Amino acid sequence: MTEMTTVTAAAPAPAKKAVPDVQTVTAVRHWTDRLFSFRCTRPASLRFRSGEFVMIGLMVNDAKTGREKPLLRAYSIASPSWDEELEFYSIKVEDGPLTSRLQHIEVGDEIVLRPKPVGTLVHDALLPGKRIWFFATGTGFAPFASLLREPQTYEDYDEIIITHTCREAAELHYGAELIAGLKEDALLNEVIGEGFWKKIRYYPTTTREQSPKMGRITDLMRSGEAFTDLGVQPLDPAADRAMICGNLAFNLELKEMLEGYGLEEGANSDPKHYVVEKAFLD
Repeated sequence: MTEMTTVTAAAPAPAKKAVPDVQTVTAVRHWTDRLFSFRCTRPASLRFRSGEFVMIGLMVNDAKTGREKPLLRAYSIASPSWDEELEFYSIKVEDGPLTSRLQHIEVGDEIVLRPKPVGTLVHDALLPGKRIWFFATGTGFAPFASLLREPQTYEDYDEIIITHTCREAAELHYGAELIAGLKEDALLNEVIGEGFWKKIRYYPTTTREQSPKMGRITDLMRSGEAFTDLGVQPLDPAADRAMICGNLAFNLELKEMLEGYGLEEGANSDPKHYVVEKAFLD
């Protein structure tokens, strides 16, 4: 009779909990030591209007519980509503809870994305007009990167003026390259119409580093210099519409200026002359 040996089976490792709403990074580009953009896969069920934002982030360990949890922030979608992937444009904050980690992502990494788009920078929140102004500072250019590639923008307006104010010239490169690329975009030229990009008036300015146009856009508007440079009259509620996306101080200052021109703030449920993005990471 053979002696039986008791064998103790190792306990199976606990299954890793699946994280919902995970997407895969497909491209990353660092524009400066403070700015980067990236693309990721798009959930098949995600539908959004160009100009909206979503919550994105990473899984991090909770110091109290030791468990992983999502760390999320609001990010404007920089890609247009028809794109098969999603694009985001972000600042790098050394001690930022999320961006200090997010800036190190690489192709193949995973991010968490909550597929519930919202936001005010959408065409539905504005009354019909002839000219639209996009006012951006820093990474506030992101929603306009989406809207500049949205066919409805060119269907609704005869002229699109985008102002972008940054501290240094290199911080303008993301927007400048995107706008320049529209001329060579065969798909958009076919869908929207050959030469659609001629409707765009791009007005970049810097506040610290020397560039062809120096100054804050609000100061340049007050002095009248911006309107002279662009060859247009100051904003008029009869013809002009506007969208604002920048830091809080910029948003409040520009809101006051636009209302001084007679423009009224709109919303999805009450379209008017201008809208402001209320969720912006800078």
